[in-house]
Amino acid sequence: MSTPDPQQQPWDRPRTGRRRQEAPAQQAPSQQAASQQDPSASARRTAAPDRTAQGRPFEPVERALSAAEQNRADDVIERISATFRSRVVGQERLRLALVASLAAGGHILLESVPGLAKTTAAQALATAIGGSFARIQCTPDLMPNDILGTQIYNYGTGEFTTQLGPVHANIVLLDEINRSSAKTQSAMLEAMQERQTSIGGELFRLPDPFMVLATQNPIEEEGTYVLPEAQMDRFLLKEILTYPSPRDEHAILDRSTSGELTAPRAAAPTVSLEDIRFLQSAVDRVYVDPAIKRYIIDLIFTTRGTGPRPIENLTQSVRVGASPRGSLALMRVGQAHALLHGRDFVTPEDVRALAHSVLRHRLVLTFDAIAAGMSTESIIDAVFAAVPQP
Repeated sequence: MSTPDPQQQPWDRPRTGRRRQEAPAQQAPSQQAASQQDPSASARRTAAPDRTAQGRPFEPVERALSAAEQNRADDVIERISATFRSRVVGQERLRLALVASLAAGGHILLESVPGLAKTTAAQALATAIGGSFARIQCTPDLMPNDILGTQIYNYGTGEFTTQLGPVHANIVLLDEINRSSAKTQSAMLEAMQERQTSIGGELFRLPDPFMVLATQNPIEEEGTYVLPEAQMDRFLLKEILTYPSPRDEHAILDRSTSGELTAPRAAAPTVSLEDIRFLQSAVDRVYVDPAIKRYIIDLIFTTRGTGPRPIENLTQSVRVGASPRGSLALMRVGQAHALLHGRDFVTPEDVRALAHSVLRHRLVLTFDAIAAGMSTESIIDAVFAAVPQP
């Protein structure tokens, strides 16, 4: 067996990942007995693939998650989704992005014009989860110490004591983040990446789990600041909200007249912090076939102007392609999306499902592309169309 040339690019190497062989259509007697003992297992998730009826090329030889673990993950996801739907009308794609980001242990940036339930959606997610929640209303005069914390001198003892800021919570809502100055925005870099803060030369670990939900209005609005590219890259997803459909907007009016929109939040959370930690550990164990990893690498390298099938003149439209953090995000979100749909392995469809949300804030367009009205979503679509799917 020949060893791969270290000078070869990933897309030039032979695709020889660990694949599962075609499974027979007929179940083995032991499998039939297990199905009879647990009749709900086969119908647990209608969207989940049938492991015995067809061979899935990206499925591991052995299950990455047991049936009990998958059932628990399904239950946690359903309880979070139920709380979200009780407070937000429609916005199913937003729900998927929020739950996927939570399961993947990442942060999410929500963007839209005012009034499209960005803050309500963030609060709905926090309502479903036990633990601490903090909301920070960003304004131009907000200072880094207002977020991270500060040291206070005690005249009685003659010593300094540390007062931790609101960022030291499990769920942190940064409302209208682009209304705060660049100095204040950059104060969140260490918290979002290293999960710690530095106050007076002392390090303070953030709670586990820790998630930032930031909202912003479009940068064309007055009184806003553009987020630094380094901070944008720290967000696992950037979701852009659209206007509700007439049917959903009618449901919003109905909820308003019935008093549901102004009803108090649920008194008790439906999901514990231990459930969230389990969900994130389950995402860690979702199997990613080597062919899927090569597919992700091909996609990311294509955004940089290279790849297996480079797009002609792409560098005239894209000044900076996705970083290695983009590769990690595509894989991590693919794992979360697979778990949300009852699978313990990633398929190309999982990689493509939230591709716009993963990559739209990681590509930097040239001035010519911006002047021509080109969108990052159209470039992402062109990249996925150019790269062969495994």
